[in-house]
Order: sequence, then structure tokens, then C-alpha cells
Amino acid sequence: MKKLFVTMLFGSMLVLLAACGSDEDTASAGSKLEQLQEAGTVTIGFANEAPYAYESNGELKGASVDIAAAVFAELGIENMNSQLSDWAQLIPGVQAGQFDVITAGMAINPDRCENAAFSEPTMQYGEGLIVEAGNPLGLESYQDIASNPDVTVVVMEGATEIEFLKSEGVSEDQIQTAPDIPATFSAVQSGRADATTGTEMTVKMALESANTDALEFVESFEQPDVEGVPSYGGAAFSLENTELRDAYNEKLAKLKEDGTVAELLEANGFSGESNFVPVGEVTTEQLCNGEV
Repeated sequence: MKKLFVTMLFGSMLVLLAACGSDEDTASAGSKLEQLQEAGTVTIGFANEAPYAYESNGELKGASVDIAAAVFAELGIENMNSQLSDWAQLIPGVQAGQFDVITAGMAINPDRCENAAFSEPTMQYGEGLIVEAGNPLGLESYQDIASNPDVTVVVMEGATEIEFLKSEGVSEDQIQTAPDIPATFSAVQSGRADATTGTEMTVKMALESANTDALEFVESFEQPDVEGVPSYGGAAFSLENTELRDAYNEKLAKLKEDGTVAELLEANGFSGESNFVPVGEVTTEQLCNGEV
């Protein structure tokens, strides 16, 4: 009996010591922000979507990337590693700790807010439509697609446009998906789909880069009257890293007020006025609650 008591006491002491050691290790590791500051490097996830975040000749570019770099520099983190991911895998990736933040101009909406902690908006944007050159079907709105059941539209997997289309009456059997923007263009160009849609700046710049006469950006496109348009994009963090997100927001507000964010938007082809979101005009809390 005495031997059993000693064994149990010894085991309890080991558990207690292990717990204390774990607490000390956690404390010494510091917060996520402190860890990144000590390392001097933050890892970002992106989906290769111009002009938000994309790779060109081995260099990471885009408005979302440039804004994030400026904010992290203010936080004392000068270096950025990048990890390319499919759009649909960005939030699972930041949840799993594959990267520290998503810098993809991702639209902030209630569903996504359940799975990621978004910064305050860094930009706003509308939608765009790409069709076969000459627009033979006369498509100028999502409702035009909905009214013709023979029309098919291809959208990047996980993009908000899928729900926008459905809200405007487009049936599910008219909607196809593809892993990225070039794949959506290929589907239209090959005749597998009649149109593709995405955020205005994305599809417009992608079409310029594609350098093809086979496709056309619909200049007369009518913006859908649905919740979420215009969209407001921001950086996204793990729900476990809200302290890092809050520190990011503090520096982001400073860079908005001193004109840096507007300058970075303009440097990447956006408007420093129409795409800029002043501090407090539209908040992430409002977007997450579906109030905007």
C-alpha cells in the first residue's frame, strides 16, 4: 500500500512538473507578434491574383502585399516569406498555421469571419465580366446570364461571385468552377463556358496580361444589387491570433491617415479615392455582422 502511495505521488509530481514546464515554455515563447518581431519575418499566404497579390519574375507584388509589407514594417517586421495556395485553401492554410496572414484582397463577409480574423478593410472593389470578343450573347449583367439558361459562367473556386450569381437568379447548373483566373479564361476561350466573372481589377488586369484578342472585358457591365457589392478586402489571420490582428489594425489606421495606403493602391493600378476605405467609414465588425 505504501509503495502504491509513493508511486502515485511520484507520478503526480511528474505531471505537475510537466505542466509547469509547459507554462514556462509558452510564456517564454511570447505572443505571436513577439515571435514574429524576434524572427523579423512574417509568412504570407496568397493565391496569385493580380493586382492583389501575385508573383512576377520571382518577385511578390500587388496592392495587398505592399500594404501588408508597410504595416508589418511599422511593427518591426521587415521580411516577408510567401506561400502560394489555391484560393479555396487560403483560410484552411492560415487556420493550420501554414502561414501567418492572408494577403489576397479577400472580401470580408460573415461566413469567412467565422473562420478567420480579418483586419479592417484595406480596399473596396466591384465586379467585372469577361466574355468572348464581340460579346455575341450581349451579356451585360448577372441577370442577363440568369435569363438565358443556355449560358454558362465559370468562376474561380471559393470566390464570392458564386453566391452573387445565385443571388441574381443564376442557377447552379449554369455555374462552373476553376482553380484560378487563367483557367477561367481558358474555359471561355475554348468555348466550355460563355463568360467568367471576378473582381473588376482582377479580371481586367488578367485580360491585359493574357494579351489575347479572343476575349473582351464588358465595359457596360451593370454591378449586381446584392449584399457584398462593393466588396471590402482585408488581411486575414487565424482566429487564435487576434492580438496580432489588433496590432496590425493600429498601424493600418496610421498608414491610412498619412496617405500611404492610398499611394500604394494607386501604385498598383487602383484608385486612391474610389478604392480607398477611410478609417471608420466601413468597419470589419459591420461586414462580419452583415450590416454592409
